[in-house]
Amino acid sequence: MESPVNLLGKQVRSELKKRRLIFITIILLSFMYLIISVIFGNMGLIRYRELNKTKTLLETQTREIDKENKQIRSEIKSLKEDPYYTEKHARENFGLAKPDEYIFQYDR
Repeated sequence: MESPVNLLGKQVRSELKKRRLIFITIILLSFMYLIISVIFGNMGLIRYRELNKTKTLLETQTREIDKENKQIRSEIKSLKEDPYYTEKHARENFGLAKPDEYIFQYDR
């Protein structure tokens, strides 16, 4: 028969092993949760990449629109200030002519 001290020591060691196992399990589960949150969460790595792609696309569109706006502003300025450009624009885009002119149009 085992002595009560030896039996008590076994119980203590068994209890310590259980506590260590529980502690390690909690730590591992916490790390797994953190990793999953960092990668797949609402503010995770995948979402960050999606937002970065969207940002790049929007910046490209903004540059294109700015370029187009600059061209349109230049055209408006020319139409307001340059009578020859206004005349050319009216002839090419609206088929207008001076009173004694004939317009010949060819199919291409």
